[in-house]
Amino acid sequence: MALESTAQPTLRDKALRLLEKGQHGDKASLYCDYFLSGLIVVNVLCICIESVPELALRHGAILSAIELFSMAIFSTEYCARIWVAASKVEDGASEMARRLRYIFSPNGLVDLIAILPNLLEYAGFGLDLRWVRILRLLRLLKISQYTPAFTTLFDVLREERYPLSATLYLLLVAMFFSSASLYLLEGELQEGFRSIPDAMWWSIVTLTTVGYGDVSPVSALGKVVGALTAIMGVMTVAMMTGIVASSFANKMSLRKETLQNQIIESLEDGIISENELDEINHLAGALELSEEEVDTLIRYEKLRLGRNRLK
Repeated sequence: MALESTAQPTLRDKALRLLEKGQHGDKASLYCDYFLSGLIVVNVLCICIESVPELALRHGAILSAIELFSMAIFSTEYCARIWVAASKVEDGASEMARRLRYIFSPNGLVDLIAILPNLLEYAGFGLDLRWVRILRLLRLLKISQYTPAFTTLFDVLREERYPLSATLYLLLVAMFFSSASLYLLEGELQEGFRSIPDAMWWSIVTLTTVGYGDVSPVSALGKVVGALTAIMGVMTVAMMTGIVASSFANKMSLRKETLQNQIIESLEDGIISENELDEINHLAGALELSEEEVDTLIRYEKLRLGRNRLK
């Protein structure tokens, strides 16, 4: 995200660079992302341990200290992100409008959710401890802010929303058709098919290829419908998986190809200057490619250029 000024960066500008998603060559921002991601993982492990009474009693002091430290870090991060949001250039909006835009953005809401359970607890709301733990597990959503792969996946889901919606529509049609059919064919024979909503449980389990086996058709026609439902489930799940996987692979390939073209252009004179390397690093950051991928592409292109010259 661009800053308001390209002159001497202010403290707020530096904080913005630190808190923004780490890019190639920006070590401080990357380390900040690694630290916050690691802290989230530690929090999830602590929540799991707290659910075991014996372990919670034995390590209660350590778990409380980790939670207090995490709360301090996440609260500081949330306040800092509100503060630095004013440094983002967004269509000439005022500083307050930029901050409000962050607060009500998906990332801002996720950051708030990360500290909300503790805020409610400290405010004196008598929440069930189990619900507090579940709400704290929502901190896992924050990892998507620090991992480029999640951003790419969300982009793919947004771009392929129409094919995915069509596939989901087929899945819903199959679910309602099979549920209604089993209700007519098996409703008087089994408890699990006494109504269409009851039959939907079997339909969902079958279409998603889980197959718990707690209920299953017993009549000849019911088994035919069950077989067709299972086949339809395999087809639709495979279609959805294929759409996402293919689009994800194409997007990653396109990004690498874009960076590769930049590297080839920079190597026209045989070497990559410091300015050209900065441009490559900037492009890699914008494309959310890792440092290892950049180094691999540079080595590959240098090797290919050397072989061509030998010919």
